[in-house]
This record gives sequence, C-alpha cells and structure tokens, in this order.
Amino acid sequence: MARNFRELEAKMKPQQLAHAKTRAKEMMAEMLLAEIRKEAGLTQDELAESLKIKQPSLSKLESRNDMQISTLQRIVEALGGKLELVAHLPGSDVRLTQFEK
Repeated sequence: MARNFRELEAKMKPQQLAHAKTRAKEMMAEMLLAEIRKEAGLTQDELAESLKIKQPSLSKLESRNDMQISTLQRIVEALGGKLELVAHLPGSDVRLTQFEK
C-alpha cells in the first residue's frame, strides 16, 4: 500500500530527518541540465522554443559534457536562473566574473 511521505516523515527521528533533508539538498545541487529543466516544469520543446532553437538541438546540448559558457548561460537564464562560475582552488574559492553579462 502506498504511503504518504508526510506520514513517513512524521515517524522519522529528528536526526534521520535532518540527514534525509541534507542528502536531498546535496542531490538537488548535483543535477544534470535535463533534470534541472524537468524540475523547472519544462519540456524540451518549451525550453527549445524559448531559446529559439529546435528540440533536437536542445536534446544534444543536454547530453553533452562540454559546451561553451555562453551556451550554458543562455540555458540557465531560460530556466529562470543565473549562472555563476566558481573555481575551487587550494586555500580559497574564487568567483569568476569575466563571463558575466
């Protein structure tokens, strides 16, 4: 029998609940572009239309592991976000600003 998540959550110990929420947040922070698009509630057709490209082109972009920063920036902005690049260097994190509009 299916159970309501709220029911399961209510039965969890505070420590378990905190761990589950932390893990969910970590998983959300590590998403593929296609997952981000789906989470935003958009189909490939809808996002492609807003980017003024064809759906097969968006499909190829979502499956790539390398693309221009400007292309990634356009996709993120079409999803309602803002792209920030951070270099994690020994001793410090540096936000790269030369690619900002």
